[in-house]
Amino acid sequence: MIITHQPVMVDEVIRYLITTPEGVYVDGTVGTGGHSVEICKRIAPQGELICLDIDRTSIQVAEERLSSFGQRVRIFRESYVDLDKALEGIGIDKVTGIFLDLGMSSYQLESSGRGFSFIKDEPLDMRMDQDTGITASQLVNTMPRERLQALLWDYAQERWAKLIARAIGEERRKGPIRSSRQLARLVEATIPRKHHPRKRHPATKTFQALRIAVNRELDNIADFLEKAPVLLVKGGRLVVISYHSLEDRLVKQAMRRWERDDMHPERLPVFPSTRPPLMRPLSKKGLRPGQAEMNINPRCRSAIMRVAEGI
Repeated sequence: MIITHQPVMVDEVIRYLITTPEGVYVDGTVGTGGHSVEICKRIAPQGELICLDIDRTSIQVAEERLSSFGQRVRIFRESYVDLDKALEGIGIDKVTGIFLDLGMSSYQLESSGRGFSFIKDEPLDMRMDQDTGITASQLVNTMPRERLQALLWDYAQERWAKLIARAIGEERRKGPIRSSRQLARLVEATIPRKHHPRKRHPATKTFQALRIAVNRELDNIADFLEKAPVLLVKGGRLVVISYHSLEDRLVKQAMRRWERDDMHPERLPVFPSTRPPLMRPLSKKGLRPGQAEMNINPRCRSAIMRVAEGI
């Protein structure tokens, strides 16, 4: 059975994303369709929702869940970083709103069988798109120890990166590290017990860093944020939910850069045809889930939502 994902901050997403029910909207990380179902309920029959994802199984679930909305929904197996190409392919220049939820879905953590979680013993894959790229197992078994140490620090600020990288190096000399539980137990045994986090598994940061590296997550976010302003109509909204500081920093920095350009137009190119479209953030601080939602869905506690508007 496929576990569908509990969508995070639905009311906030709808309030900020949908500026006109007749518009064309994008869910760039459709997953199993939780947010998309709610968006479709609130757009007009002449409105449209374009859904993207690179996870084949998630796409299949989303197609089934969204089938009742008919031609209002178009679903493509594409990465959000290639949204510009996807829109060009269907003859759309600009859209009214773009939404990204950068978190892992419950399905991926609990049912995908790809080793995203350290709770189950699964092949150490971690690829969102299983048709391309290297697996986490290939990465931990082939990457030089110094680079592995840097990866754990850069992508997760893991304070025990040096010890963990050394332990992985010693373990893989005995034989390949193939499963999620094998890696999780290795990390758990490496970090001194008195320094184990109270509220999370000691391998959490290691798994985060490997997943980010395998899927080029930070590169994809940065590349997408360079494109986003030109894909929105005037008054169109970009809504992004992130779950850890590295993702949020990229989004926050991009929005601050857009705001500076808006406040200081003299810094922009002289000729209008070469000027980038301007965007402005709609709140100084990121928005957080309410306490009631956190009580129901503890996984949303780390979520932070940022919104920008095309001007």
